[in-house]
Amino acid sequence: MLHGVSLDVARGGITGVLGPNGSGKTTLLRMLSGALRPTSGEVRLDGAPIESIPKRGLARRLAVVPQEIHPVFDYTVLDLALMGRYAHLGPFGFETALDLLAVRRALAATGTADLECRHFDTLSGGEKQRVVIASALAQFEEDTRDEGRLLVLDEPTAALDLHYQIEVAQLLRRLADDRGLTLLVTTHDLQFAWQVCDRVVLLQDGRVLADGPTEETLTPAHLHALYGVRVDRMTHPDGSVSLVPASLVGDRGRRAPTPVLAMHGARR
Repeated sequence: MLHGVSLDVARGGITGVLGPNGSGKTTLLRMLSGALRPTSGEVRLDGAPIESIPKRGLARRLAVVPQEIHPVFDYTVLDLALMGRYAHLGPFGFETALDLLAVRRALAATGTADLECRHFDTLSGGEKQRVVIASALAQFEEDTRDEGRLLVLDEPTAALDLHYQIEVAQLLRRLADDRGLTLLVTTHDLQFAWQVCDRVVLLQDGRVLADGPTEETLTPAHLHALYGVRVDRMTHPDGSVSLVPASLVGDRGRRAPTPVLAMHGARR
């Protein structure tokens, strides 16, 4: 449930939305993508009410990457990515050479071109995420930098290991910087938001707690108000910054607990 939420998503940048579970992030995404209408207020894309844009036209300018995808059939990477072209297909629903070219460009942009013949279910988590992003990229019209192209991603690094988290983060940054896409990303990962997002919106109980440039929003005071946890901002000698949540209960002086399950020197 949202209460009087107002925000502007800046063109060509990455806006992050953070908040505890139940804060309204999913509802916000559904409204911004046109899947849910607000009971009051409105959502506009390039100044036009989103409900006034024909569905095919909207799909060519706005794409959503869900947190997880579970295809019903055993699709290849190319087949799954081609699904992103549904808004461009003619009356008989057949892909053309131009559709295939657009999809292969999207796969190349996400570093998955060499996977096109693989079956989606055989991929790693990071590979799957990049293929789904490629399918979303294939929705967009070519050469439409004058029109807003919005890519909405729901927790794109959830359940990924550190290597793939970094890989996806770098990909999203390239999409914004090199392709002029506008990205809206929900995440629980403070470090990801700090490193990737130009701007951050903090949601609490369906209301905007803070909204602004990342450095001004991800402050210890705001994060304590949002999560009830002290978060220290640490600056390293090379100038990089880490956001480190402090433990709710100190660990010093505690006796090590007796293990319930232990394994030593196991081999197979």
